[in-house]
Amino acid sequence: MTVNHPGRVFPALASLPRRQIIAFLGQTALSTADLAGRFGMSAPAVSRHLAVLLHAGLVSAERQGQRVLYRLKRDVLLDALANFASEVDGPLRREARSAGTPREAI
Repeated sequence: MTVNHPGRVFPALASLPRRQIIAFLGQTALSTADLAGRFGMSAPAVSRHLAVLLHAGLVSAERQGQRVLYRLKRDVLLDALANFASEVDGPLRREARSAGTPREAI
């Protein structure tokens, strides 16, 4: 069982191939072989990316016979993004209020 740790989510998302894997897994459950075929990447390379995503709690793995299907844990991703937004937005709001100037859009 993997426990989500916020400090692991953003390092896991720092890799473009992992973000692309997440995009595919957000649509459907896929195996390592399915992902390797879509990326033109070796199955061991995909497995290493999936291990990072599993460790961060962003994907789950479910064995179905000989295959392991991976799925995006959408709630974990959305919670991490929402927490990040609130951490960044809070100080920005306080600074804008104290400066008396309207907040600029990012």
